[in-house]
Amino acid sequence: MSLVTLCNSNDRHYGVKAVVAAMEWDESSNPIKGEHVLLKPNFNTADPAPGSTDNSTLEALIDELWGLGAKSITLGERSWKVTRDVIQQKSLAPLLQAKQVELVVFDELPESGWVQIKKPEHHWPDGFLVPRVLMEAECVVETCCLKTHAFGGVFTMSLKLAVGFVPGREQNPIYMNTLHSSPHQREMIAEINTVFSPALVLLDGVDAFVDGGPMTGTRAQCNVMLASSDRIAVDAAGLACLKHLGANKAITETAIFDQEQIRHAVELGLGVSSAKEIQLVSADEGSRDYVEVIKDILLEN
Repeated sequence: MSLVTLCNSNDRHYGVKAVVAAMEWDESSNPIKGEHVLLKPNFNTADPAPGSTDNSTLEALIDELWGLGAKSITLGERSWKVTRDVIQQKSLAPLLQAKQVELVVFDELPESGWVQIKKPEHHWPDGFLVPRVLMEAECVVETCCLKTHAFGGVFTMSLKLAVGFVPGREQNPIYMNTLHSSPHQREMIAEINTVFSPALVLLDGVDAFVDGGPMTGTRAQCNVMLASSDRIAVDAAGLACLKHLGANKAITETAIFDQEQIRHAVELGLGVSSAKEIQLVSADEGSRDYVEVIKDILLEN
């Protein structure tokens, strides 16, 4: 069973604290304590959440990671265009400095800062690159958003977040061109995830895109925060939330574990293989009713 914790609230600071606390890590199970943490947000662009990670969500998550005993925190990111511009547009530098978080801009890594990944069973014809800092990270934490994806991904949550580890158009366009032109795009997304295992995934679903995305789209209020260490489980729960909101047909007319990102992630052994293996729990008393709604959708789909 994989644990997914859920808080039904529009207060991001409260929601982050609640779902992390509900993971119920003790001294022996805490994966953050004493570790150098690599934190991957969703800064594809500087668009407001869910177009990108909300600054208040990021701040609350950083506070939780320090509280869990992180030895250091490094935020690493690659945006759709120039990452430094996105960082500036979101006014992140003062926040990171105040929270004693180092910044690694993947666009700016030298050639030696990348590792080639090529496996014959993958759909990447020439393989792909990921940052060496990811391969050497003691502890990876991700925070993603709740949204549909209009450019072939269908949805973009924790599995899709890993695309930001691969060089972008501004650095070497071959990888994103290969991804977005392939009929196997969803499978290729899942395959990037084989190179690492996150200690924690935080999904901010206070706001959601039920159509369009990833930068802009049709907005809806979901008022949820989710946490897990299982990417398939948290994305499945997120898909159940989008179904509940009445998202586009690509979401509502496809069973959750029939989604290509999910199905291939299961084949790759990245997490749970069915909804029956997800333990969805309420982070507080006020979230219990919503948890039951999402549980029913998960089990029906």
